[in-house]
Amino acid sequence: MIRYIYADELKNHHKLASGMFVDRADQFKTRLGWDVNVDAKGYERDEYDAENPLYVIWENEDGSHGGSMRLLPTVGATMVNDHFGHLTDGVRIESPLIWECTRFCLSRSANGRVAAALMLAGGEVMRGFNVKHYVGVFDARMVRIYRAIGSSPTILGSQGEGRNKISVGLWEFNEDARRKVAARAQISLAQSESWFNRAFGGDNIKLVSQKELACA
Repeated sequence: MIRYIYADELKNHHKLASGMFVDRADQFKTRLGWDVNVDAKGYERDEYDAENPLYVIWENEDGSHGGSMRLLPTVGATMVNDHFGHLTDGVRIESPLIWECTRFCLSRSANGRVAAALMLAGGEVMRGFNVKHYVGVFDARMVRIYRAIGSSPTILGSQGEGRNKISVGLWEFNEDARRKVAARAQISLAQSESWFNRAFGGDNIKLVSQKELACA
């Protein structure tokens, strides 16, 4: 099932949070060899985890982490603006209608449905928060995954060749894409909506950090 959890609420979901940060270390440090920091607990975290992001997490039946991604509005601190401006020719991507998606992570045990389930959940966030696009940085291996899921981005800029190529992409999520991703995830649209509504419910949607800026 999908969980929507803000950083300041992770303390109430210790098993899920611990699994997420450990799996991030395993994916980004161990498997991909990225230059990321891993602490004494084996957690991979960075400065954007301190911005009270919204985590979208697939929770396995036993309560463990199956996959996750991190969302932040682009009106505050974001990875794409702070570290990858060279991929957009120095143009900053800032809008309350555009959120950044980072740290897309799958546990080693995740099946093919989990990635699609996370994408579908990202679409629920867009619908619920009136977000029009996601922006994110991704490497070459993700191109095949996005294509298989049925949610490929518009490329804004790239650097490198082959497996070392990194790009900045912009995603939108229309109803046709939503249905395709739901089919790939084998999750009904009604079920997807119910998970989102359980987390936020009616008018009780809690905005992420920088909410004042987003509404300015």
